[in-house]
Amino acid sequence: MCQWPEDVGIIAIELIFPSQYVEQSELEIYDNVSAGKYTVGLGQGKMGFCTDREDINSLCLTVVSKLMERNNIDYSNIGRLEVGTETIIDKSKSVKTVLMQLFEDSGNRDIEGTDTKNACYGGTAALFNALSWIESSSWDGRLAVVVAADIAVYAKGNARPTGGAGAVAMLVGSNAPLVIDRGVRASYMAHAYDFYKPNLMSEYPTVDGILSVECYLSAVDSCYKLFCSKSEKCLKNGPEYQPINLKYFDAILFHTPYCKLVQKSLARLVLNDFVKLPEKERSLEYPELEHFSNVKLEETYFDRDIEKAFMEHSKSTFEEKTKPSLLLAYQVGNMYTPSLYGCLVSFLISRDIQDLAGKCVGLFSYGSGLCSTMYSLHISSNATPGSPLSRLIGNISHIKQLLDQRTKVSPEEFAQVMEIREQNHHKAPYAPLASTDVLFPGTWYLDSIDKMHRRTYKRVPQKPVEAKPTVM
Repeated sequence: MCQWPEDVGIIAIELIFPSQYVEQSELEIYDNVSAGKYTVGLGQGKMGFCTDREDINSLCLTVVSKLMERNNIDYSNIGRLEVGTETIIDKSKSVKTVLMQLFEDSGNRDIEGTDTKNACYGGTAALFNALSWIESSSWDGRLAVVVAADIAVYAKGNARPTGGAGAVAMLVGSNAPLVIDRGVRASYMAHAYDFYKPNLMSEYPTVDGILSVECYLSAVDSCYKLFCSKSEKCLKNGPEYQPINLKYFDAILFHTPYCKLVQKSLARLVLNDFVKLPEKERSLEYPELEHFSNVKLEETYFDRDIEKAFMEHSKSTFEEKTKPSLLLAYQVGNMYTPSLYGCLVSFLISRDIQDLAGKCVGLFSYGSGLCSTMYSLHISSNATPGSPLSRLIGNISHIKQLLDQRTKVSPEEFAQVMEIREQNHHKAPYAPLASTDVLFPGTWYLDSIDKMHRRTYKRVPQKPVEAKPTVM
């Protein structure tokens, strides 16, 4: 292209989640654990799950189909398609190639991109790849589609309630209503065995719970400090210079393994702001926390006194800037790669469009092993009817209603579903056992696996989709 594209970011979003869920309070009784262990200790309400009728391919087929249909996008207008996932069902063939069957009728096979993997970070990496393509000399003017999808399942035990599933598809291009800020991304990468999946014959991960929390919080600290530094440097010579701290953001969203960890993470950002301030300013702004003045961040990951004090101090900030983003995490659970973007959708449907216009949103993405990045986006200030922002919000306005349309399943039935998945993982040939009757209209599902592990899919008939203005 002959010029730098303007306002590159997210034009449209589609999100899906399983049509069945289990109540966390009922799981507490079924698992014979103390009341509140999952609901208070983890901060979770419901957990969505997939039967053997849905796999990573079917989730991605569903979310891409719905994105294209709901936004009236012609498949020929897509020049890049990238998938971020850690749910691996083939060590060679990418999910992206499975999605190419959606493009057959359009004749469009000139589509760059493939799968990106690193635990829960893959969706963010895929998004960054799409942004880089649009801002590069390789861009041909077409749009990109970024897909983040996963099925998070755990073996019986304390980790199982931190599961979930879902998929997000994002349409990426220029003149977007959600503009990704340039030049201020801050990443922290390291080698750690906090969460990984070495057994290729099992869906279940190997988890070091204590190390996982330490890695996550240390990544929060590192990314936040570097983000503030880079942002201040960008603003230093401009008329709008200001010190960067939590006040800079109108909302701050996190990758969400479970909701309570996010509340602790927001408190850590307050701790970072506290530590960074000169002593005199610190005593004025945080008088009740002054006795923590000599604290060292790296020594506080499991300090309950500091955690409690800063969570209490940051309670109102959490309620205002972060809690609205946790609707889907609370109702569906940990989606892995779509988790952060489920938080973005939750935030966008949490308030009136006029209250969203012009806002600055911070986002923290984390994937075990480990990869992490903090970045920011600005929401368009144009919230008039028919504007790109109005179309984006309008096309995700069904999410709350869809949550209410799910089918509740007992913990006993949920355990049976998990057992069937476990017993038949990677089995071929295989005919799925679960009924398709409970699936949402328009859902793609696994029909069969032949003896050569080739999978075929069908789609539940869908209700007519209301025609929307074409996204350009």
